[in-house]
Amino acid sequence: MARPGEPALVDHHCHSVVAAELADEALAGLLTESDRPPAPGCSPFDSALGLAVRRWCPPVLGLPAHAPAADYLARRQELGAAESTGRLLAAAGLDTCLVDTGLATAAGHELLPLAELAAATGASVREVVRLESVAETVTAGAGDWPRAVAQALASAAAGAVAVKSVLAYRHGLAAPAERPSAAAVVAAAGAHLRGGRGRLTDPVLLHHLLWTAVDVCAGLGLPLQLHTGFGDPDLTLHRADPSLLTDFVRAAEPSGVPLVLLHGYPYHRQAAWLAQAFPTVYTDLGLTASYTGPRVAAVLGEMLELAPFGKLLFSTDAYGLPELYLVGTCQFWYGLGAVLADWRADGACSAADAGRVARLLAADNARRLYAL
Repeated sequence: MARPGEPALVDHHCHSVVAAELADEALAGLLTESDRPPAPGCSPFDSALGLAVRRWCPPVLGLPAHAPAADYLARRQELGAAESTGRLLAAAGLDTCLVDTGLATAAGHELLPLAELAAATGASVREVVRLESVAETVTAGAGDWPRAVAQALASAAAGAVAVKSVLAYRHGLAAPAERPSAAAVVAAAGAHLRGGRGRLTDPVLLHHLLWTAVDVCAGLGLPLQLHTGFGDPDLTLHRADPSLLTDFVRAAEPSGVPLVLLHGYPYHRQAAWLAQAFPTVYTDLGLTASYTGPRVAAVLGEMLELAPFGKLLFSTDAYGLPELYLVGTCQFWYGLGAVLADWRADGACSAADAGRVARLLAADNARRLYAL
């Protein structure tokens, strides 16, 4: 539910959260994209994201803003995980959440099922299907693998609002414009199956999956989300530059499938250019809004230099911690409010313009794109 004076919020890309009790170190570990322990003498709270958590979350748990991390963690333990999670999720004020179900655990704990997440947030919750996760469940032989993957994806996506690819993590975004040949796909599938049917990393199979997703999404009328930009150490950053997708974007354009570039940072300007240049491309700020902390207005302003107002969407990309839902929403409103206030002060837009831009980014673009 929207908070007074603010438009409704549609979080078009997020993950579920852990409702179990977390040790302080485990909770802090979810404030970074790294899967390594912090360096000696360092804490994830000592970061722009840590500052944002300490700014927005303590008041919801009954502490003053900017309470020390130790006080915040003690208060969270005092209230208990269930109470803290409920307060933080409700305070985010979300109307709708589109949840990527490709991740099932965080910090060694299961994530809340979608029905429980909906109850805790008070939001309507819909599923985003993870492309590679679906493909990794297929057990067909090599010759039948392409058909079986397409069938499995179509079945999984039938009740979803989008499909998502993590190609950036598996091989990088430099996808060729041409579809892999059938013979090449069958040969690569055979090698994959002989290797134990584990994590898909073969570029031929990954690029075939991407085109399979285009075909399935075209048939079902769904957008295709793609991770771009920074992430955990499993990713090689320069291979996640969204401009590497340009040849694929051109080739996929006749399908009409919307391609939604998630996050982008530090390549957010490239993502904005692609959204400006190609009618099928959309983008978002995502977890960048949280991780950049006090600099969120500057980064959002850089995206709005080129990204059409009808092509930029709000998301938190919250994962694991309910804090990240609240921080993501507060950072979005703070950053967008600062940008639009500057524009109005400079005479660049009217109050009506600013209100319309806010509504587009907060919810209207997502509702149109995902047919909500």
